[in-house]
Amino acid sequence: MKKPHVVIGKQQIILTGMTLILGLAVYVNYVASQTAPELKATEVIAGGTSIAYGDTQSVNGAAPDNAEYFAQARIDRTQSRDEAIETLSLIMNGGDSTAEEQTVATENAVALSKLIEAESKVENLIIAAGFEDCVVYLDGETANIVVKSEGLTAQQAAQIKAILLGVVDVKNENIRIFDVN
Repeated sequence: MKKPHVVIGKQQIILTGMTLILGLAVYVNYVASQTAPELKATEVIAGGTSIAYGDTQSVNGAAPDNAEYFAQARIDRTQSRDEAIETLSLIMNGGDSTAEEQTVATENAVALSKLIEAESKVENLIIAAGFEDCVVYLDGETANIVVKSEGLTAQQAAQIKAILLGVVDVKNENIRIFDVN
């Protein structure tokens, strides 16, 4: 009887090595996930109570006059954005700015206009979802949403978060939802 001749080639060695590396990676991932630190609780913000709904934070607060609060918040936001646009416009149209400064100012102006558009879209979608009024503040990394409500439920907070994440890309830990009654 003849012995079978087994040839071990480069492909078999490479395949075996890759399988071992994959197994090692799975094991390291498992060990790392078992020793992960616990999530920290959100802190209470002065002037209201803090309730964590998943990865968002809702803060109850009382505004002096609800009708004026949202109108004033929109006016303040518009004024600060107008000042930023004016500053960027001066840099872009100024004769003493370098080409690099003008390019950066143009990029900042485009980013600001996208944020303004996203804020408006999120506000309209939240109001269309049945909330009485809201104001959204975006800065590219964080999102703060103030909603007129008698108290948000976990489902309402999740709905607002889903609306926001459908329009912009913000990390969960950077989303804050405030309800004003």
